[in-house]
Amino acid sequence: MSAEPREYEIDPEHVSVGFLVHHLGLADTLGMFREVSGSFTYDRETQELSDVKIVVQTDSVFTNHEARDEHLRGPDFLNVKEYPTMTFTADEAEPTGDNTGKLHGELTMLGTTKPLTLDVTYEGGRKYPFGDGHYAIGISARGTLHRSDHGMTYAVEDDLVGDAVKLIIEFEAIRQPASD
Repeated sequence: MSAEPREYEIDPEHVSVGFLVHHLGLADTLGMFREVSGSFTYDRETQELSDVKIVVQTDSVFTNHEARDEHLRGPDFLNVKEYPTMTFTADEAEPTGDNTGKLHGELTMLGTTKPLTLDVTYEGGRKYPFGDGHYAIGISARGTLHRSDHGMTYAVEDDLVGDAVKLIIEFEAIRQPASD
């Protein structure tokens, strides 16, 4: 007998969306977004996943370098005044193992929507030992996008800033309603 799919909301206190981009052909620059929200429907037993929506506030970009962060917020990169969010949506998951799978979706960034596949690992689930005792699960995801696919071409041609952006996503999600 199958368990019923349940809705989950990303815990804003336990989410990290990071990225790595090669700089000057020397090293990767590590950055992150500090404001992320999202939800999805998931059935652990069948590994069915649907209604995935993750929203990133683009002005929350942080690389630990104030001038670079301001440049990233500007029109050369994220253009946060015109595009305050980027959104990943998905309805297709492909299990690859007991705790792993591929999530096929779409990323909308700078007004352009392109396919994006994430390698996802289910890290586990449990009743939370603090606070209200809600049930939570942990998810890790990795993927790569090419920023030029979304029209972000600044410094790509001369290879000053890499085109490939490696994504690192870690979060806990709370089963809804949180009280069960």
